[in-house]
Amino acid sequence: MELLKAFWPIGVAFVAFLAWLIRLEARSIENSKEIKRLWNQRREDLEMSRQARDETNKMLAEIRDDIKDLIAKVAK
Repeated sequence: MELLKAFWPIGVAFVAFLAWLIRLEARSIENSKEIKRLWNQRREDLEMSRQARDETNKMLAEIRDDIKDLIAKVAK
């Protein structure tokens, strides 16, 4: 009984330390999932930006061609 009274704080500290390690591991796993989600979102955002740039470039090329046609008609 004396031995139990002497070492119970060490046992409680050990159990608390194990609980803290388990929470730390869970947080690490959550952070890994969040990082993967953010990378996927970044990839999607980059793809959407690329598509928007391509559409804008096509529209500007069309406008440029129209302006060239108008200049050619006026110059005749």
